Amino acid sequence: MRAQLSVEMLVILVIILSLAALVASVLLKSANKAADKVEQKTESVLNVSDKPYSAGAAGDYCAADSDCRSSSCNTYSSKCL
Repeated sequence: MRAQLSVEMLVILVIILSLAALVASVLLKSANKAADKVEQKTESVLNVSDKPYSAGAAGDYCAADSDCRSSSCNTYSSKCL
């Protein structure tokens, strides 16, 4: 008789397990949302660094026209115009 479970104990066990599954589901959804936000922020940071703002200003060192904001590099002096 000691190993026998009562109906009340089974009901409580089912309720606890369903609550645990519900909490896990909510946590997974919020973690996925947070991961998406982090990915979007990372993409925006990487896209900003690819823009011409990372190119040199007038007087900065350059090796090609693409190194300068003005897209004009003096190859003799190696400086942006």
